[in-house]
Amino acid sequence: MKQPNDVFNDLQQKMSELFKNSPAKDVERNMKAMLSQGFSKLDLVTREEFDTQTQVLVRTRARLEELEKRVAQLEQRLASGGSAAQD
Repeated sequence: MKQPNDVFNDLQQKMSELFKNSPAKDVERNMKAMLSQGFSKLDLVTREEFDTQTQVLVRTRARLEELEKRVAQLEQRLASGGSAAQD
């Protein structure tokens, strides 16, 4: 009589063989190839490139805000007749 572990191992092996030889595996392989080919035709960036550009944009926005505040201060000085001394 087979041990319960042997039965499970046999079942697992037979299921693996069944899935390995099934058309589903071919469909999966073909879909991956088709998607890979489709993505290669698109102008996509990697996640790393996207994250890098996001960081650049955040720094640029912060710098822009600083410059906008500085321009507003200089405009206010000019409007009030004060001197716009350079820093």
